[in-house]
Amino acid sequence: MKGIVCEEVGRLVLREDLPEPIREKGHAIVRIRRIGICGTDLHAFRGKQPFFNYPRILGHELAGVIEQIGENEQGLGAGDTVSVIPYMHCGNCSACRIGKTNCCQHMQVFGVHIDGGMRERVSIPVSHLIGTKGLTLDQAAMLEPLAIGAHGLRRSGLVKGSGETVLVVGAGPIGLGIMALARYAGARVIAMDINEERLAFCREWAGVEHTIIAGGEVQRQLDELIDGAGAPIVIDATGSVQSMQQAFGYVAHGGSLVYVGLVKDDITFNDPHFHSRELTLLGSRNATPEDFASVREALAGGMIDTDRYITHRAGFAEMIGEFESWLKPESGVIKAMVELGD
Repeated sequence: MKGIVCEEVGRLVLREDLPEPIREKGHAIVRIRRIGICGTDLHAFRGKQPFFNYPRILGHELAGVIEQIGENEQGLGAGDTVSVIPYMHCGNCSACRIGKTNCCQHMQVFGVHIDGGMRERVSIPVSHLIGTKGLTLDQAAMLEPLAIGAHGLRRSGLVKGSGETVLVVGAGPIGLGIMALARYAGARVIAMDINEERLAFCREWAGVEHTIIAGGEVQRQLDELIDGAGAPIVIDATGSVQSMQQAFGYVAHGGSLVYVGLVKDDITFNDPHFHSRELTLLGSRNATPEDFASVREALAGGMIDTDRYITHRAGFAEMIGEFESWLKPESGVIKAMVELGD
């Protein structure tokens, strides 16, 4: 079986001798058809991904077709197209027992802690498959990154239809998804990024009303947009220490700051400033089945345009040659997709 292995930092290798997956009880064999490339894959390639060991088969933004499956409560069968929830939780720890399977104490993320989907076929617990009838393979593969954003929004406490202001810092794939979903929920969205072209895409693709270029007079621009009050909800999706620390200054009194981006470093903040505003600081990790379901509904309703969200494509054999170019900002990548047939 063919697969691509990240053997070490900066080195991807196409293998043709990978073992075929064996269907265990409660699992299904899925033929992979789409693999989205995300920040985790890029960070792993560069050696900057926390909780990571080499060699590793990457890939956790997946869409495929079921080849083998037994009886199951979801009603899934051979030939069905599916997306994968890649967070393998234990089901027994304190987090799992209260339904927070996204931050399981013994979490094993497909393509991070265990080998992922950058291969022709995989064995996946049926409980971690989502039927995607009515969606394209591209849309099915995008469920996971968009669900990350959906979870961050849910953590923020945004009330659908409230018209509340949400400042999203970072216009990468996750940040863009957050913006689109916040707009879908009726929020007033402000986007901040260092890249003018990305901010233009925020306006055109996500329908963002206001944009702020980071590095300039950010506080003045924000004050003008929100009458000097700060944003009640700030979501940082940058993975930048500097940005994440500066984000405290953008939050309104009584507001919330959500970290969706992950950085391999320490974050510090001024405690008097934090206490005087009674801020709420939240981490957001992965997503839950409820987040996947909400994104599937938005995609099925045509609320998110994945055609323009996916900017670069490569076949399985060509991916290794393209991968390093996707790391370069000048390439203009928003989301890259690897295709393994229709």
